[in-house]
Amino acid sequence: MKAAFFSPLRYRGPMNPVGWPVSTTIYSSDAAEQAMTSAMAQYRIADEAGFDWVTVAEHHFSPFSLSPNPMVIAGAMTQVVKRAKIALLGANIPTLNPVRVAEEFAMLDTMSGGRVIAGMLRGTPNEYVTYNINPSESRERFAEALELIRMCWTENEPFGWQGRYFDYRTISIWPKPVQKPHPKIYMSGSSPESGEFAAQNKVGLGFAFTNVPLAKTAADYFREQATRAGWTPTPDDIIYRVIIHVAETDDLALQEFTDAGKIGPQTGVTMANRVLEGAVADAGYYGRDREAQRARLMPKDLRERIETGQVLLGSPDTVVKQIENIHRELGAGILDLTIAYDLGEKTLRAIEMIGEKVLPRIRDM
Repeated sequence: MKAAFFSPLRYRGPMNPVGWPVSTTIYSSDAAEQAMTSAMAQYRIADEAGFDWVTVAEHHFSPFSLSPNPMVIAGAMTQVVKRAKIALLGANIPTLNPVRVAEEFAMLDTMSGGRVIAGMLRGTPNEYVTYNINPSESRERFAEALELIRMCWTENEPFGWQGRYFDYRTISIWPKPVQKPHPKIYMSGSSPESGEFAAQNKVGLGFAFTNVPLAKTAADYFREQATRAGWTPTPDDIIYRVIIHVAETDDLALQEFTDAGKIGPQTGVTMANRVLEGAVADAGYYGRDREAQRARLMPKDLRERIETGQVLLGSPDTVVKQIENIHRELGAGILDLTIAYDLGEKTLRAIEMIGEKVLPRIRDM
């Protein structure tokens, strides 16, 4: 099993109540700069600690993630991360210019010496509001954009494109990707429709802000559809993102995880709540749909979150056992580890501890 390190670049100052879009009335440029500086330090330590990948994502209008353009962050990462692959999970291609996306991925692949992973996401309903695009078109726009991006990467002669959603008279991108025929592609695959599309197009799947039972159902369906399409996914075709905090002992890990994430002295709400609440809000769930999604993905009992593979928490020995359970149930080859909270030096030490005492023990899973 391989391990990736994901820092969502959370805003480090006082936050408004979770929602979307979030007012910037209490925004601090200093706090935002600290968040980005801290993330770069974490990526550097993760690379040095032996993580196979470092990952960044795209989100808009929220302190949950200060990364509206993951290409910019990834460009900076190429100067900090010297060994690990750099995964953009992803670019929300239906809302973007796919030719520009193809060019930027090719630039990053060249700058990194062929270490880019290309996550291609549909985005969430709120992100379609951001760019004033009809979310009912998302699947069709995604399919056309993905086909066009692949053609930009692989076609050597200038060509034109006239599709339903995208129209270009002449295309011939420079530079080309280092990786041939192109970087590895992943997409989000929680729904049956996404799993079937990924299987038919030989694209890997990523699961984030879900749990192992739900991801297992989706992954099994993806494998079935891939078999029908004439190929067999490997474990590396499945990415599973999970919140993590590691300390010297179980008790210390729990204490740091709980205390550092408290929003107020009376609430006792941990940052794990904030992370998952932010995911629900950023995913565009409202009304009863939002309540149903929260109930499914945000059980109040931390033990239930650990048991269903939403959170890895404890000493290195305990976390390795939790990872073994996830791997046995899901068969994912890439575990995308998300820091539970930015604890400064404690977080850097946790990253180092994962590299020293966890990663060597999961390599042969």
